[in-house]
Amino acid sequence: MLSDDPVPAEPTGAGHVPVLLERVVELVSPALQAPGSVLVDATLGLGGHTEAILDRCPQARVVGLDRDPMALAVAARRLSRFGDRVRLVHTVYDAIDDAVDTYGRGGGGGRPCVDAVLFDLGVSSVQLDRTERGFSYATDAPLDMRMGGPGDTSSLTAAELLNTWSARDIARVLREFGEERFARRIADAVVRARETEPFTTSGRLVEVVRSAVPAATRRTGGNPAKRTFQALRIAVNDELAVLRRALPAALAVTCLHGRVVVLAYHSLEDRIVKTELAAGARADVPDDFPVVPAGHGPVLRLLTRGAEQASAAEVEANPRARSVRLRAAERIRAAA
Repeated sequence: MLSDDPVPAEPTGAGHVPVLLERVVELVSPALQAPGSVLVDATLGLGGHTEAILDRCPQARVVGLDRDPMALAVAARRLSRFGDRVRLVHTVYDAIDDAVDTYGRGGGGGRPCVDAVLFDLGVSSVQLDRTERGFSYATDAPLDMRMGGPGDTSSLTAAELLNTWSARDIARVLREFGEERFARRIADAVVRARETEPFTTSGRLVEVVRSAVPAATRRTGGNPAKRTFQALRIAVNDELAVLRRALPAALAVTCLHGRVVVLAYHSLEDRIVKTELAAGARADVPDDFPVVPAGHGPVLRLLTRGAEQASAAEVEANPRARSVRLRAAERIRAAA
């Protein structure tokens, strides 16, 4: 295993339940049967999907990427029994091409490629369950929300964003990334509140949001701060921009007959995934062309009809599966 960064020793990840585990394994397994085949788990998290894939695909190797040192520490322990079949890399997943250049397999004389790529997007269990990370609106904690952890200096914390950005920019974040109807009301309330005292904890933000939205909204639809926290997390970690860079890069490094599987958890992510995969599944000539010339046919074959969701039974057993949308595709034309 490879991890160049020191990592903390907790948590254990014992209670982690990967979302749509059996379906993910089913989708990637056909591409991972040959000796030396390689999967990139671009969002390794606690390693649950990777563990199951390595068990079911004994010929395969996995390159696991994650920006969170704590997640890598947990995954390293969980996956240690697989020895050198696993390589762990501390990086953001839009650097997937660099990881493939190092750990991919030969691409028939061209650049290295991999046989499957898995994205399990959004916040991971190790981030959501650790109170001090500040991702949850259910408990009072420091407003951090950086997926790279407290030592990550590459971005603002959520508190810094709230305390320094204008009401207009905060409202834009809430509207675009949280699809929040009351974005400007909440942003104005944040700016007024920080004049009295800067934001430092999630509990105070929850109260400000609650007071800013209409009473009728507070009575329905769960915690009114949910969309605000989602929007801040996306902004702090630049999640949508990272996904827009990473998905085309992943498709570009996928070998012929390799597969890409993506689990998204809100409509903004899923829209990006749907658009990218649909574009690859179309010929790159006008629709009214009578014949598609050689080399201009679809690059991808869609493996799912629309977005697949978790069953009612899985949602009951694992509430975090409630919002998942799974899409997958197979590469059917080699790179030009």
